[in-house]
Parts: sequence; C-alpha cells; structure tokens
Amino acid sequence: MTELLEKVITELKKLPPDQQDAIASRWMDELKDEQQWTEKFESTTDEQWDKIADLVRQEISNGETTPLDKVFPVNS
Repeated sequence: MTELLEKVITELKKLPPDQQDAIASRWMDELKDEQQWTEKFESTTDEQWDKIADLVRQEISNGETTPLDKVFPVNS
C-alpha cells in the first residue's frame, strides 16, 4: 500500500462510520468503473480502433467537429 493511501485511510478512520461507508461506496464505484473501462479498452481490436479513427477523420472532413482551441482558448 502506498504512503498516500495509508495516510488517507488513517484520516478516514477518524470519521463516523456512516461517512466512512459513504466514501468507501464512492471508491468502490470508481474502482468498478475503472475496471470496466480497462476491460473495454483491452478488448478493443485493431480493426475497431481503425474504424473509430476513420469515423473521426470523416467527421473532421465534414466539418462536424470543433477545434480544441475554440473550446479551450489559450490566453496569450
């Protein structure tokens, strides 16, 4: 276990049980979500990635995307 995680758990132990359970529940949901995403990415085939890339290129060609600098302007 990492030092940071041990520190967090030490602090959590100071909380009332209902708050500990609430935080533990959120962590468990986050872990499950992360595992699902990992499984989905690992099971994606090269053909599927190529198809996604082709779709994105087509959307760009059709002007169906917004450049990131329009969404997140850089302050100069």
